[in-house]
Amino acid sequence: MPQTPETRLICTCEGTMSLASETLGATGKPASQLCRAQLDNFRQALGEFATITVACTQEAPLFAEVAEDAGFAGVLRFANIRETAGWSAEGAQATPKMAALLAMAETAGSSFETLSLESRGVALLLGRDDVALEAARQLSGVLDLTVLLVPGADVAPPRQTTWPVLQGKIARAVGHMGEFELTVDAYAAPAPSSRARLEFGPARNGAVSRCDLVLDLTGGQALFHHTRPGYLRADPRDPAAVAALVAEAGQMVGVFDKPKYIDFIPDLCAHSRNKKTGCTRCLDLCPTGAILSAGDSVVIDPAICAGCGQCAAACPTGAAAYALPVVASLAARLRAGLSAWFAAGGRSAPVILFHDEAHGAALIDAMARFGRGLPAHVIPVQINEPSHIGPEIMAAALAWGAGGVRVLAQDRPAHPLDGLTNTLDLMGAICAATGLSEEGCALVQTDDPDVLETALWHKATDARAARSSFLPPEDKRGLLTLAMEELNRTAPRPTARIELPKGAPFGSVQLNLDSCTLCLACVGACPTGALGDNPDKPMLRFTESACVQCGICAATCPEQAIAIEARMDFAAWANPKRILKEEEPFCCTACGKGFGTGSSIRRVIDRLDSHWMFSGEDGAARKRLLTMCDDCRTKEVVMAGFDPHEPPA
Repeated sequence: MPQTPETRLICTCEGTMSLASETLGATGKPASQLCRAQLDNFRQALGEFATITVACTQEAPLFAEVAEDAGFAGVLRFANIRETAGWSAEGAQATPKMAALLAMAETAGSSFETLSLESRGVALLLGRDDVALEAARQLSGVLDLTVLLVPGADVAPPRQTTWPVLQGKIARAVGHMGEFELTVDAYAAPAPSSRARLEFGPARNGAVSRCDLVLDLTGGQALFHHTRPGYLRADPRDPAAVAALVAEAGQMVGVFDKPKYIDFIPDLCAHSRNKKTGCTRCLDLCPTGAILSAGDSVVIDPAICAGCGQCAAACPTGAAAYALPVVASLAARLRAGLSAWFAAGGRSAPVILFHDEAHGAALIDAMARFGRGLPAHVIPVQINEPSHIGPEIMAAALAWGAGGVRVLAQDRPAHPLDGLTNTLDLMGAICAATGLSEEGCALVQTDDPDVLETALWHKATDARAARSSFLPPEDKRGLLTLAMEELNRTAPRPTARIELPKGAPFGSVQLNLDSCTLCLACVGACPTGALGDNPDKPMLRFTESACVQCGICAATCPEQAIAIEARMDFAAWANPKRILKEEEPFCCTACGKGFGTGSSIRRVIDRLDSHWMFSGEDGAARKRLLTMCDDCRTKEVVMAGFDPHEPPA
C-alpha cells in the first residue's frame, strides 16, 4: 500500500540535461536512464507513493504499462521538461521553468462531456466528372452511395447501375454527420438509353436528400466549413486529395464521439431582451455556423461546433465558457506554475507561451532538437485551441507575475482569429495604460521554428516588485473582473480609469438626465442586473462592474436617453449601485399619494396638450385625470359622469 502521498521522478535523459533535484522536489538523485537501466526506480516508487509525477512524456506509454502490470491504483502524471526546458541553450538556467512545468502537470484538470454522432454509411457523393464515379466505385463496398452530378456534367454511362447516378445542384444544405438534409434543384434521373454520355430527363426543384455523409468532389464552393462532421471535400483535380477523401470516407461508419467544447448557460446570455438585440459577439465570430439566435439567448449546436473557442473568449457574461479545460482549471494551472517559478528562485518575469499540441508542440520540439530551444524565461502552456484564450486568462497571468503572454498559432489557421485579435487589442490598451509593455500580450503566427525562435529569444525582464496571489473564482466573469483589478493593483502604474476599444466587456452607461423619465424600462431589460431600481423611491442605479456593454438598455429606452461607453473605471467598480438619477414621487393632486415621477407626468401632459381629447371643458377634466392616482382617477370619472373617450361636442 502506498504510504507517502506523492513524489516526483526526474531523469537527465542520459546526461543531456542539468537538473537540480532538491529545487525540483524530486525524490533522491536524478536518474540518467529512468526508462531503461533504472526502470526499477520507477517500480519501487509504485509501491511507496500514491501519486507519482514522471518528468518524461516520451516514454509515458512504457511507464503506464509498467504501472498497470504492477496493479498501481494511484495517480500517474507526466511532465515534459526536456524539449520545453532542458534541451535549450539556456538549459542550465531553466530550473525555475522546470519547477513551473512540474507544478502545472500536477494541477488537476477538468472533465468534459462528449457527444455521440452515428453514421450508418448512407452517403451522397457530389461530383462533376468521372472522378466522382471512380470514387463511388471504390466506396461502393462500404457505403450506401448516391452520386449527384452537377447539371451539364459530361460523364460516360456506367456499364452497370450499381448505385444511383442523378443530376442536381444543392440549393440548401443543413445538418451534420448522421443528420444531413440537402435540398436539390434541377433534380433529374438519367435516361436508361444514354449512350455516349449520361442524358437526364425532365428536371424539378425542391427534391430533398437525407444522408449521414456528404462527399464533395465538385471543386466548387464548399457547402459547409471544412470542420463540419461528416462533410468531406477534395479538389477533383488533385488525385492525392481524392485518394485521401476515399480512404477517410471508408472509415466513417459507426458511432463517433466528439467533445462538447462549450459549456453554455442560457440564463447568462445577453443576446436579446424583449426583441431588442444586444450582444452578438459570438454570432459575429463563429466560423462554422454552430451558433444561432434563439430569442433572448443564442443556441450552440455541439454537433457542429469545431472547438475554436472564440465565442467563449469573447463572451462578456460567461454564458459561453470553454470546456477543454474550463477556465478555472486553466487559471489554476497558471497560478501553480507561476508560484512554483518564483518559489524556485525565478528572478525574471516569465513569458507564458500558449500553444496547441499538433502545431505548437511540434515547433517547440523542432527548436529543442535542431535549434537553441526555448529561452529559460518562456514557459509553454499547452491548450486545445489558441483562439480560446480570453482576456481573463491573460490578465490573470500578468497579475500573477508573468512579464508577457504569447499565443502561438498557425500561419494559415483553420479559422479566422478575429476574436483573439480583439482580445489582444483590449489587453494592449490595458497594458499601455497601466505601465506594462503594450506588446505584453501578442500573437506569434508562424509555421517556422526559426521564426518562432527569433520571436521568443530576447532578454528577460526583471520580476515586478508587486504581484498577486489571488485564488481564481469558478465563474468566468468573476475571474475576469478580479483579474483586471489585481492586474491594475500590481502594475507599475496603477490607474483609476482606462479607456477601452469599442466592444470591450466593460463600460459605463451615460444617462441624459433631461430626457430620462425614470420609466425603468432599461432595468427590466438589463440581462446582468447592472441597472437597478429602488422599490421605495423613483431611482435608477448602476453597478458598473456588472455592465457587459451589450447595449440592450440603449435600444430599449423610449426616450433615447442612454448611451454606452467602453471603459474600466476602478473607482466606479468600488462603488456598487451608483445612483444615476432619482426624483421624489409625483403626488396625486386629489389624495396626495405618490404614484409616479414628476418628469414622466409632465412629459405625458406636454405631449397630449394639443390632442383633441384634452381641449375644451371636458378636455380640462381629462387633463386633471393625468395628475391623479389610479383610485382617484376612477372616482373622478364615476362622479363627473363623463365618458373619458367621448370626443368634445
